[in-house]
Amino acid sequence: MDHDVHDVQKVRAFDHPGAGRKRAKATPKGRQVDPTAAHEIELLLGDRPRRRDLLIEHLHLIQDKYHQISAAHLAALADEMKLSFAEVFETATFYAHFDVVKEGEPDIAPLTIRVCDSLTCAMMGAEQLLQELQRGAGPEVRVVRAPCVGLCDVAPVAEVGHHYVFKATAPEVLATAARGEVHPEIPPYVDYDSYVKDGGYKLLGDLRAGRVSKEDILKALDDSSLRGLGGAGFPTGRKWRAVLGEPGPRLMAVNGDEGEPGTFKDRFYLLRDVHRFIEGTLIGAHIVDATDVYIYLRDEYPAALKVLPLELAKLPPGGPTIHVRRGAGAYICGEESSLLESIEGKRGLPRHKPPYPFQVGLFGLPTLINNIETLFWVRDIVEKGPSWWNSYGRNGRHGLRSYSVSGRVKNPGVKLAPAGLTVRELIDEFCGGMADGHTFHAYLPGGASGGILPASMDNIPLDFGTLEKYGCFIGSAAVIIMSEQDSVKDAALNLMKFFEDESCGQCTPCRVGTQKAAQLMQRPVWDRELLDQLSQAMRDASICGLGQAASNPLTSVIKYFPEEFVPREAAE
Repeated sequence: MDHDVHDVQKVRAFDHPGAGRKRAKATPKGRQVDPTAAHEIELLLGDRPRRRDLLIEHLHLIQDKYHQISAAHLAALADEMKLSFAEVFETATFYAHFDVVKEGEPDIAPLTIRVCDSLTCAMMGAEQLLQELQRGAGPEVRVVRAPCVGLCDVAPVAEVGHHYVFKATAPEVLATAARGEVHPEIPPYVDYDSYVKDGGYKLLGDLRAGRVSKEDILKALDDSSLRGLGGAGFPTGRKWRAVLGEPGPRLMAVNGDEGEPGTFKDRFYLLRDVHRFIEGTLIGAHIVDATDVYIYLRDEYPAALKVLPLELAKLPPGGPTIHVRRGAGAYICGEESSLLESIEGKRGLPRHKPPYPFQVGLFGLPTLINNIETLFWVRDIVEKGPSWWNSYGRNGRHGLRSYSVSGRVKNPGVKLAPAGLTVRELIDEFCGGMADGHTFHAYLPGGASGGILPASMDNIPLDFGTLEKYGCFIGSAAVIIMSEQDSVKDAALNLMKFFEDESCGQCTPCRVGTQKAAQLMQRPVWDRELLDQLSQAMRDASICGLGQAASNPLTSVIKYFPEEFVPREAAE
């Protein structure tokens, strides 16, 4: 005999203790949305789209408005965007610039002072500055450490709100805070009218009108051997051709998240000649028929984040849609696949490869990814010809490099110099020599992950492919100069702590490896065998370049500075 399904359910309902009793009134499950917070979020977002990829942008709105992000606001934002609370919470807590306040925790002070403690700032007294500010700041001010803010040439640096204090002293920083100077200072730059008056956008116009062909552009890039200047050094023309060879639609992403300690060249060009970069970007987008361009710019560049949208708004109609996306303090997002994840509004976790971004990139579409400086040189190379670019260079190398030089030199800064010059030539010819009272002792040829070399190895050409046999690389050409007054061992520890803090945590070799390496490096005597094994495991098994290269400074110290990692009393 067949029973109706509802009859069966009625029978089963009485098969447990307490069956037939009156049920308690149902209560809503999960986190409840506070009506006040919901209203505030609704007003804050206004008519902005509630798309998933805009989550980080919306989190910035909350942070900027309230100087923190409460659990109530997170819940309201999740409800407004039709996302789970967990999705919003894990994204907000991934990025250092979002101050998430959990339930029951006290509110954060209305003003935050960040003190950069990366290598160059540390060499210039950041630790003492931090301690003095912590002692002198009142209850309305929070003082915290910050990783590299891209101002290594004016170290040490403190950020008051979004206003930077160069070569900072504690009294000056506290006075800046007391005056309420919290907004970025905009330096003079070449605006749209000035750029056009000087011939700007003519090349782009000729390309769009067919007077210059795509092949003309690609051939110029190939003949110049322009390589990616963000660090990887991949041939630019070959990359553009690879993306063009994929079926459309296609997108373009610009990596402006130069978080490598010691690097600040992209900031330099953005705040002086922003339209030269924009024109290079639009040329690249036209070549690969990109419908949209996403410019991802690090949050540590508030002045550039003001200038770029202002100048983009002056462009005449036509061309791809350009989106400016704001980073949120995550070094890992300089890795190209992490960058794409962040643009999509998620945590910046590196993707497994293959597929590569030129095949399956942003929103699953073929994506051209270039660094800001790479795009900056496109117009000059095409207009002046590849022979102009290749006329520069030393020691058998070709082209120009923008070296970000900081540390113990008289005149630090961005130095546009021939590719392949040596560090000694860079110091003497472009930086005015060593700073007074300092003797050249060591240098980092490629930022935090590029290794450390002794001054005795000062005759190596600085370029792609010249440093690898020494366990180093040039990367984005961030050159940090150290003197006999600086400890190379302490520098390696500073860098390892940076990598430990910035590891995304996705893979064990990097997450645990950087932590264990930092612990081992704080011991009076380094266990060389154990550190070598740990370094090898990180290089072999980490998902992305952060973990793979994090041990380079460590292994450089062991290899080239044995007298520094063994205490003098132990050596005796």
